[in-house]
This record gives sequence, structure tokens and C-alpha cells, in this order.
Amino acid sequence: MGIFDKLKQGLSKTRESFSEKFDNILKFTKKIDEETFEELEELLISADVGVYTTQELIERLRENSKKIKSTEELKAILKEEIISLFPKQNISLDFPTVMLVVGVNGVGKTTSIGKLANKYNNQGKKVILAAADTFRAAAIDQLEIWGQRVGVDVIKHQEGADPASVLFDALQAGKARKSDLIICDTAGRLHTKKNLMEELKKLYRVCHKEYPEANITSLMVLDATTGQNALIQAKMFKEAVDFSGIILTKLDGTAKGGIAIAIASELGIPVWYIGIGEGVNDLQEFNHQDFVDAIFA
Repeated sequence: MGIFDKLKQGLSKTRESFSEKFDNILKFTKKIDEETFEELEELLISADVGVYTTQELIERLRENSKKIKSTEELKAILKEEIISLFPKQNISLDFPTVMLVVGVNGVGKTTSIGKLANKYNNQGKKVILAAADTFRAAAIDQLEIWGQRVGVDVIKHQEGADPASVLFDALQAGKARKSDLIICDTAGRLHTKKNLMEELKKLYRVCHKEYPEANITSLMVLDATTGQNALIQAKMFKEAVDFSGIILTKLDGTAKGGIAIAIASELGIPVWYIGIGEGVNDLQEFNHQDFVDAIFA
């Protein structure tokens, strides 16, 4: 199965929910008028595109309404407008890279790290994982299992250890072993816990102090099934931490894949990877053109 077919399959719930309803609206539309736009607005909001982004899209369609002669043109223009909302992205990493991965518990953070490690390991990169989520013993164990599964080293301390000291040791190991990529798991910090946000800033300081020559980046993991809550989480994290991109997990488990559009539009932060299945290779680089094509396919 090709990458696009895999994406289509992974987004089947969103496509069935969105594209089929969209086609039904068009089927019974004799004239493109205000009623058409109201039905489209309702559909976009139900797909978790979000009120703000939906209003922006509908406004753009209204502005083009005189040019739109057919329902097919309406569909084509909506696709173009959605694609235009996504920021340009460039996932190419300059090695060595230290990647901090953040997000609340339960979003699939540790699993995503394991899949990232597998992806870069398969590309011939030397990867080290840092188990700096020391609040949960299960997180350390889970990361170690992933390390064994994909064949990469894991640097860990005991549960309750200082996360910064785990990262410090991982950075020293990475430098000594000439690793290309150090991926650091972090505690599933709830955005209400200020001390945890401060701890995240401390991890950044350790990176800059101990490995200034490395490219330091951070990714936030969001669970697509939580819809607008994912957007709220991202906004709160963004106030504390400047992250480079987003990993959007569990897109295969939701009909509300429109959240990817809301994130792009409202945050202006590129989605780097999407999770479209449970397999080790089911974390794919995000291509917004393919994503929109798959939803409308």
C-alpha cells in the first residue's frame, strides 16, 4: 500500500464524516446561496475545524461567490482555501539535534517518541532516548521497551529523579557516542502546573548550556480525538515554550481530523508528523496537500 493510500485509509473516519456530508450538501444545491454557506459552516464546525477558522473559510467563499458557477468549483475553491491556511514547513533536521517532546499524559507522547526513533534509526541516524519523564515509572519502562524494540539506547534514572539530570547524562552520552539525535521524553505536564512548565524551561537551559553546538528543537504531541481541547492545550503550552512543530496522534481514531486545519490556522505552527495507526511505521511526515486531498477523496 502506497503512502497516500495509507493516509486515505487512516483518515477514513474523517473523510466519511466530512466528504460524504459535503457531497450531500452539494448534491441538493441548485443555487449557491447563503443557505449553502450556512450548511457548510455547520459541517466544518462539526469536523472540529473550529469556529474562528470556519468563519474565515466561509468569509473567503462568500468573497468568491460571484466567481463560483458550479458546486464542483465551490469544492475546488474550498480545498484551495484550506490548503492555504497551512504554514510552510521544513522537517529537515541539522544534526546533531536535541529534540524535546512535550504534551499532557495520554496523548501518545512516549509511543510517538518510539516511532520517531525507529524512523531516524532506519535512516541510518544514531539515536539516543532520554527518559526524563521521571514522574511515572511506567513512562520510563515504556520508553525502555521502545528502545529495545527499535534498537536504540535509552538513558534513564530512577522514578522521581531530577529530569534535568537525566537529560544532562543523555547529552554527555550523545556527545561521547557521536549521536545524531537525542530525543527527550518529558513529564505529561498539565498546563495548570506552573512548576512543571518551569521545569521544561530548565531542560531548555541544560540543552543550551551543555550542548550549544547542537540544533535544539521541540515538538508538542496532541491527541486528535480530543478535538478543540488539543487546540486549548497547544495555546497554553505555547505561552510557556516555543515549539517548532506538532505531532498529531490518533487521527485514524477520529472523525474530527479537521483539528489539523484549526491548529494550522490559529497557531501558525506546522504539523510535522501524524499518527494514522498503531504500527511502528504509522507515524508519517505530514503533507498538507495530501492531507486535504485524502479528506476530499
